[in-house]
Amino acid sequence: MRREPTEAERRLWSIFRAGRIAGAKFKRQEQIGDYIVDFVCFKARLIVEADGSQHIDSDADKARDAWLISQGFRILRFWNNDILQDSDAVAAAILEAVKSSA
Repeated sequence: MRREPTEAERRLWSIFRAGRIAGAKFKRQEQIGDYIVDFVCFKARLIVEADGSQHIDSDADKARDAWLISQGFRILRFWNNDILQDSDAVAAAILEAVKSSA
């Protein structure tokens, strides 16, 4: 597990901590099975990942996502650049996903 978050992860955490996501409680760097996810809201069964270029066409990510989905989670992946350049759009997409789980 990384001890130091990326800039994009810090930005996402600030969004979650500011309560901009309908009061949903997110945890960061949480272990689920054999995997550690960037952020998870257990109530909404929603995982949010901040991805850099190392995740392009990653077979490991595909296997990981398949297992997490089989456990009842939905996964939203955002490129780090999108998080940093358009945080409001990312926050809106996460909010919509949280609302759709209710």
